[in-house]
Amino acid sequence: MNQAEMTRSRSKPYFQSGRTRTKRSWVWNQFFVLEEYMGTDPLYVGKLHSDVDKGDGSIKYILSGEGASSIFIIDENTGDIHATKRLDREEQAYYTLRAQALDRLTNKPVEPESEFVIKIQDINDNEPKFLDGPYTAGVPEMSPVGTSVVQVTATDADDPTYGNSARVVYSILQGQPYFSVEPKTGVIKTALPNMDREAKDQYLLVIQAKDMVGQNGGLSGTTSVTVTLTDVNDNPPRFPRRSYQYNVPESLPVASVVARIKAADADVGPNAEMEYKIVDGDGLGVFKVSVDKDTQEGIITIQKELDFEAKTSYTLRIEAANMHVDPRFLSLGPFSDMTTVKIIVEDVDEPPVFTSRLYSMVVSEAAKVGTIIGTVAAHDPDASNSPVRYSIDRNTDLERYFNIDANSGVITTAKSLDRETNAVHNITVLAMESQNPAQIGRGYVAITILDINDNAPEFAMEYETTVCENAQPGQVIQKISAIDKDDPPNGHQFYFSLTAEAANNHNFTLQDNKVLVLLIVTMRRRKKEPLIFDEERDIRENIVRYDDEGGGEEDTEAFDMAALRNLNIMRDTKTRRDVTPEIQFLSRPTFKSIPDNVIFREFIWERLKEADVDPCAPPYDSLQTYAFEGNGSVAESLSSLDSISSNSDQNYDYLSDWGPRFKRLADMYGTGPECLYS
Repeated sequence: MNQAEMTRSRSKPYFQSGRTRTKRSWVWNQFFVLEEYMGTDPLYVGKLHSDVDKGDGSIKYILSGEGASSIFIIDENTGDIHATKRLDREEQAYYTLRAQALDRLTNKPVEPESEFVIKIQDINDNEPKFLDGPYTAGVPEMSPVGTSVVQVTATDADDPTYGNSARVVYSILQGQPYFSVEPKTGVIKTALPNMDREAKDQYLLVIQAKDMVGQNGGLSGTTSVTVTLTDVNDNPPRFPRRSYQYNVPESLPVASVVARIKAADADVGPNAEMEYKIVDGDGLGVFKVSVDKDTQEGIITIQKELDFEAKTSYTLRIEAANMHVDPRFLSLGPFSDMTTVKIIVEDVDEPPVFTSRLYSMVVSEAAKVGTIIGTVAAHDPDASNSPVRYSIDRNTDLERYFNIDANSGVITTAKSLDRETNAVHNITVLAMESQNPAQIGRGYVAITILDINDNAPEFAMEYETTVCENAQPGQVIQKISAIDKDDPPNGHQFYFSLTAEAANNHNFTLQDNKVLVLLIVTMRRRKKEPLIFDEERDIRENIVRYDDEGGGEEDTEAFDMAALRNLNIMRDTKTRRDVTPEIQFLSRPTFKSIPDNVIFREFIWERLKEADVDPCAPPYDSLQTYAFEGNGSVAESLSSLDSISSNSDQNYDYLSDWGPRFKRLADMYGTGPECLYS
């Protein structure tokens, strides 16, 4: 129905103030209005009418609600409703309004106000639209027929509940015969088998959606779908050539790239990834092949130095194989290929090569100028074998101590040598090709200078010795040592003696122990002042100069000088103040008549052992000195305690002539009965 009017269908009680009850005499039905009316006159919608209305104009109709007065108007006398504007169901599908019948004179309702609906009736005025288009999709190449690619969806704004205005069907306008689309669902599928990406990798499809179930007069919309064939590994690698050849200079460094080869593979991405390996040939171990991850090339590099004179060419059999193989396509053949690579080694003019990297030679420092030290040898490694000339790199022999024969390579001395100045000379020998002097090889020679005894001993230092005037006979006042610039293999042995002038001075003696020297004081004494050991006297006051940190002022356990008087004396057992004694000592052995050097060595050894473990020894790092003459001295004993009471006829009056510094000594020994105390 396009138009409707009010009809009385049922009656209900109606109460009105001041009146008796009456029956309800009207209800509102639904009105229908066709959308998109294009006429010039208002569109008639329907008519409202009440049974109370007698047609005499006493009843007035009023309309309110959605669109009242602006879209819908009512004739207050007749109740006719018209639409004054074009209506669009897709903008608003229905309107809700209210109607009322009033007494024109009293302006009071004769019917209760009631609500009714004006529904906009749909027409097919909207075409289907692909809201998500255009589409892109991918499908693997070589896919079977019927493989789903993508689903497209179109929407129609018309009323899906009324007629076929919103019922859409799909069809493919472009993209056959490769693809098809299901009419109802919009699912696009492959329509041809074995579509090859390498032949064509992209397709443009046009899909149509038409309403009215595709019938004539229906509206339609289209969208585009770009379908890309994705790659699968359906192509094995193939070398463009069965063999390759490359020329390489023999001087090319290790790890250098010799060549790049590539097997062609129409696939892309992981399906084109491959690995290379040397499977055969005489270049195994000399060359290696790896893959460039970016270009998928095989990179051939050198593993060992090339030598044209040793080998002029190499042959390699190289295989390229895909790393990811698809079992579906194994029937297409092996996914690998082989090629042959021949590498030609080119000759390069190389510098001369010495037979040894380092030559070691020796020569005595007493060698005369021109003495032959040794010979070096070098040769031209090239096939031409050019003659070689030798020279010394004077930057390594600034003093020009050596010469070399340019032709023979014989090295000789050019100057006198001194081992004490330079014990080892490291020189560089140059070997040049006579035909190409720019080609220079280098050899290294270490010349060791052998020592001879050409240096006299020297005292280790300038000695200055002081001694107390009351020094005891036999007391060591200075140790003297010597050095020698020469270098004998077993060390030096020095022999010491006093000069003739010093030997006449009987106040001091020199004891030569082959290692160091003990200078011992010998003195005269007066009988009235015998120099005997006094136990009550503090002998340590006689120690004038020594390196002994000791225990400070509290250290009263320094040197027991009585030990110097007799080799066989026993040291009293005392308790060291800062160490708890744990070691018991035995008496020292008695030295019998044995050679002096043995006695002295044993004497020192025993004293060292005792000092190391003696808890009564001076603490920490102390200096201990011992006076020892040995047995069988030609001059007999100079410090024997047995000579304390002996007299001497030697005259020491000359001491008074030595000046004030020797006055005390002259007083002691210059007058009265005298004796030599040694």
